[in-house]
Amino acid sequence: MKENIHPKFHKTQATCACGAEYEVGSSKDNIRVDICSACHPLFTGKQKLLDAEGRVQKFQKKYAGVKAKKAKPQTKRRTLAKKKAAHTKK
Repeated sequence: MKENIHPKFHKTQATCACGAEYEVGSSKDNIRVDICSACHPLFTGKQKLLDAEGRVQKFQKKYAGVKAKKAKPQTKRRTLAKKKAAHTKK
């Protein structure tokens, strides 16, 4: 290994938002995390409902007052092209 290019690795405390503390090895001092194995639903078996609304309800709430735009009128060129396509398919 080359000297003086690697960060210093030392033991530090990782603290969770739930209050659990773990001794880990890191190049940073005093790590704070939001969730750990003591409070994560996968490890505890307890599911916490963080979101009361579903995706559909959120969408409907977000776009409740929005009205759809009117469609643009087709030009003669598009209308003629569609008529030609209809006649050539027969």
